Amino acid sequence: MARWNTKEKQRERRHLRLRKRVGGTADRPRLAVYRSLTQIYASIVDDTTGKTLVAVSSLTKELKPKVKAAKSKIERSKLVGMAIAERAKAQGVTKVRFDRAGYLYHGRVKALADGAREGGLSF
Repeated sequence: MARWNTKEKQRERRHLRLRKRVGGTADRPRLAVYRSLTQIYASIVDDTTGKTLVAVSSLTKELKPKVKAAKSKIERSKLVGMAIAERAKAQGVTKVRFDRAGYLYHGRVKALADGAREGGLSF
């Protein structure tokens, strides 16, 4: 079996391919998503300066009570999306580029994107 045939390696290759086209600038930063087996993480990154402007995950202290009350991982992802949108608007960011990191736009990744849109981000 070749080294790149595992699911994670294939996702990494897709992510590298996407990152060639999706980059964040000062006026339109990148909304990067990482999905682990149990948690989801989102951050807004300005790639020109190499700085993370905002970061939220399902482990964030402010979200803990809401995340515990959520019944599914999809609901948790939507909460994280809404939280990242609130924090981004507080920083003055309203437009972003969505970086799904090689994951399918389905399930938790889609729920996070929908939550971010509901929160006021446009992409």
